[in-house]
Amino acid sequence: MEAHDTDFLELLNGNKQFAVPIFQRRYSWKKKHCEKLWNDILSLGQNTTNQFHFIGPIVYIDPKVNNASKVRELQVIDGQQRLTTLTLLLAALSRAVEEQGIDIGITPEELSDYYLNVRRNDELRYKQLLTQHDKNTLIQLLDGNNKEWFRIVEQDAAGTLVQLVVDEELPANAAPRLIENYRFFETELKNADLKVVYAGIQRLRIVDIVLDRPDDNPQLIFESLNSTGLELSEADLIRNYVLMGQKPSFQNRLYEIYWFPMEQRFGDQDAGRFDEFIRDYLTLKTRQIPNIRNVYDSFKRYVQEKTNSETSETIETIVVDISRYSKHYVCIALGKEKDAELLGCFSSINTLEVTVAYPFLLEVYEDYKRKLIEKSELIEILQLVESYVFRRAICDIPTNSLNRTFAGRLMPKVNKSNYLESLKEAFLSLVNQSDRYRYPVNSEFKQEFLVKGVYNNLRRCRYLLRKLENYERRHPHSCLDQSIEHVIPQNPDLCEEWQRELGENWREIREKYLHTIGNLTLIGWKDNPALSDLSFQEKQKAKGGFCESELHLNRSLCRAKQWNEKSVLTRAEELAEKAIKIWIYPE
Repeated sequence: MEAHDTDFLELLNGNKQFAVPIFQRRYSWKKKHCEKLWNDILSLGQNTTNQFHFIGPIVYIDPKVNNASKVRELQVIDGQQRLTTLTLLLAALSRAVEEQGIDIGITPEELSDYYLNVRRNDELRYKQLLTQHDKNTLIQLLDGNNKEWFRIVEQDAAGTLVQLVVDEELPANAAPRLIENYRFFETELKNADLKVVYAGIQRLRIVDIVLDRPDDNPQLIFESLNSTGLELSEADLIRNYVLMGQKPSFQNRLYEIYWFPMEQRFGDQDAGRFDEFIRDYLTLKTRQIPNIRNVYDSFKRYVQEKTNSETSETIETIVVDISRYSKHYVCIALGKEKDAELLGCFSSINTLEVTVAYPFLLEVYEDYKRKLIEKSELIEILQLVESYVFRRAICDIPTNSLNRTFAGRLMPKVNKSNYLESLKEAFLSLVNQSDRYRYPVNSEFKQEFLVKGVYNNLRRCRYLLRKLENYERRHPHSCLDQSIEHVIPQNPDLCEEWQRELGENWREIREKYLHTIGNLTLIGWKDNPALSDLSFQEKQKAKGGFCESELHLNRSLCRAKQWNEKSVLTRAEELAEKAIKIWIYPE
C-alpha cells in the first residue's frame, strides 16, 4: 500500500480511469452535500492565505498491468462519492468558462482533460466509470449531450422549488441524482466568480491511497476508512464484504444473477429495509437476534462460522440462500405477495407492526414454498401469529419479549412432519407462561376487549373495526372510504339530547366508554364531519348515517331505540363474541 497527500487535481492528471466496481453502492450524494462542498470551495477560493482543504481519502487498486490502451485502469475502493461530485463540477465549470468566454487561467479544453481521456473514443474516454445503475447518465453529462436529454422547470416565480423533468429520450436506468447535482453546479456557476471557483478546486487535497491487490486487503482498509463522507449502510458493507476480493468474472456473475435482482426487489423506496432483512435472516439462521447497529459484524461472523473459509463456492451458496429468502421477505413485509389470501394475512400482521415475527414467518414461508405445509395450513399459522399478537395488545401485555418468543420458543418446538399441530401445541405451551410470553385465553381477552380504549392507536383501531366488519361477510369491504366515528360524540359539551339519552351521570358514562369498541364504528369519511355532534336519532337518520350505511357494523346502531350505557355494553358484548372467533385461540 502506498499513501501520500496530494492535490485533488493532481490525482486526475494523466491517462487513467477510476472505475467503480459493481459491489459499490450507487451515487447517492444529495443537494445538501453538494451545497456544503460548493461553499467550502468558494471559501477556499476567496481566501488569500493559500489555505488548503482536506476532503478525505481516495482509495483504489492499481493492478499495474501494462495494456495497449496506455490508460491505467484503477478500481475505486473508497471515495467515489467525492470523486463523482467533483467530476460533475469540473464538467459544469468547463462549459461555464466556454459559454462566458472568461479567462480563469485554464481553458475549457484543459479543464476537460481532468475528466476525459480526450484521445479515446471508447469507454476508456471517461476518467470515471460508475456502476451500471449510473454509468450511462454520467457519460451523457461528461459528453455534454444532456441538453437534449432533460430540462429544469421552475415551479414558482421565486424559483425556490425546482423539479427535474425528463423527456422520453432519457434512458430507463438514468440516475436523477447525478443530473440534479450537475444542474445544481451549472446553476450556481452562472452567478459565481469562475476564477474563485477554480482557485478553490486547486486547493482541495486528498490522501491518495494506492493498493496492490496481491499484498493488501482492500476489505480491511475499506472498513477502517468508512468514517468520512456519506455513511455506508449495513447493506453496503455486506455487499462489499461478499463481492470485494473475488475474481472480477465471479463478482459479475454473483452480482448480475443474485445481488442486483435482490436490490431491485427492495427498490430505492424500501432500500433501508434491507438491513432489517439481513438481521431477520441472521436471526432465523442463528436463533440469536443481532443488534440492528451490528448487523454487518454479525453477518461476517455468520459467514466465517458457517464456512470456515471464504472461497467462491461457499460465498455463492450463502448469496443464493440470502437471495431466496429476500424473495420471501418482500412478500411478507413489503406487500409483494401475489396470492390475494396470503397478501391479506401478511397485511394484517404488518398493520400490527409485529416485525419481530419476521424471522419466524420467513422460515414458515420457506417451508410452504418447499411444500412442507399446504396453503390452508400457512393461512392458519398466520392467523395464529396475528391472534397471539393482537390478544396480547388488547390485554396490555408488553411486547419486548416477542422477539425471543418467535425466535426461541416457537420454531424450535415445531415438528415438521406434524407441522400445524406441533405449532399449535407450542402456542398452547405459552398459555400458562408469565406475562412475558403468555397467550391470553378467551375469558381474559373478552374481558379486556369490552373495556379497552382502542382509539388511542388509530391504525390498530381501523384494523380492528375492519376485521369485525368483514367477519363472515361474503364479499369483504375494503373500508378505505370509511373513517372512525364515535357514537357518543368526542365533544365534551354534549347537547341536551345526548345528556337526556345518557342520564344524570352522562359525563362519567361518556368518559368511561367514549373510546371503547362498543361506542366506535366506521362511517363514510365524507359524512363523518356532519355526523360528529348530532344526537343519536339524528345520526341514525342523517344522509350517510347509520341507517344508510352499507356496513354490517352499523346494523345494530340503526335498529337501536336509544343509546346509553347499557346499549354500549350490549354492542360491545356482541362484537366481543365475534372477536373471539376472529382472533383465534389455538385448539
